Amino acid sequence: MVTIGFHHSHEQVHPGRLLAAAQRAQEVGFDAGMCSDHLAPWSAAQGHSGFAWSWLGAALATTSLPFGVVNAPGQRYHPVIVAQAAATLAAMFPGRFWVALGSGENLNEHVTGDGWPPKGVRDARLRECVAVIRALLAGEEVSHDGLVRVDRAKLWTLPDEPPALIGPAVTPATAAAHAAWADGLVTVNQDPQRLREVVAAYREAGGRGTIALQVHVSWAPDEAQALAVAREQWGVQVFGPPLAWDLDLPESFDALAPHVSDDAVRGSVLVEHDPARLADRLAALVGIGFDAVYVHQVATDPRSSDEKHPSADPTATPRDATLDRFLDMAGEHLLPALREATA
Repeated sequence: MVTIGFHHSHEQVHPGRLLAAAQRAQEVGFDAGMCSDHLAPWSAAQGHSGFAWSWLGAALATTSLPFGVVNAPGQRYHPVIVAQAAATLAAMFPGRFWVALGSGENLNEHVTGDGWPPKGVRDARLRECVAVIRALLAGEEVSHDGLVRVDRAKLWTLPDEPPALIGPAVTPATAAAHAAWADGLVTVNQDPQRLREVVAAYREAGGRGTIALQVHVSWAPDEAQALAVAREQWGVQVFGPPLAWDLDLPESFDALAPHVSDDAVRGSVLVEHDPARLADRLAALVGIGFDAVYVHQVATDPRSSDEKHPSADPTATPRDATLDRFLDMAGEHLLPALREATA
């Protein structure tokens, strides 16, 4: 059975509203959740970027869903800190947490003041970080002197079972490289033939575990509205790597927005107003060879809505009405149709 999950985008939604969305996602029938781990949003229009690890503790504690996070150890995060954070969540919530370890983007990593290394160096640094994290999760004391440095580190609180370490990849070459160490793979929607190549590269290189797909969706009752929101919230993401890896500020991405065509947006985001057609399109992508799909609804409320419309009850959980509308639709229409199509 295919796992159908909901992706929580910290770049776009206030963490309180995102927590309410996680709880609502469970209520309507999603099987799992995952989230991003950013210091900065991709675009100033997105306007948020809460700390993923604080939020994950709250999400795991207030739902029964399993969760994963896409993290980049080696620059903004020391691998020992990633190992400790992952071990603590896995110890508190057994069997419900995984972490995908990637080489990162300059958008988030430049804040350390260190130079942004070329891709080959970032990949080598990631392999070192994975080795350090695995050893720590196995209870070993670790010292290491390489692209990252570790001095006699040890984790004192360990889970009974370590969390899965997943490889995130958008290219076949990266997917094949991750097969040497990953417990599974996660990728993002792109051209279907490219997705087939990513899946094949991972499996042919001996990759084990499940393969998951994150799909960007812009659903609204009106097609024009769905496209407009997709352009505003996710249009700058159409360029992909290497540009997406190397730009350093949201404003740098925003400067490219005038060059994004509607066709390019539709190539990066599933823009839909018909739930049945959206389910069919998602099912077709899953059929390429994925064990799980995480749906990312890019349409959200304006970032300032909580400030303009404060709740009469200051203790009430803030909500995102756009996400709620999508989740209600998903529970009533999308999830049943998608489960039937992927059974």
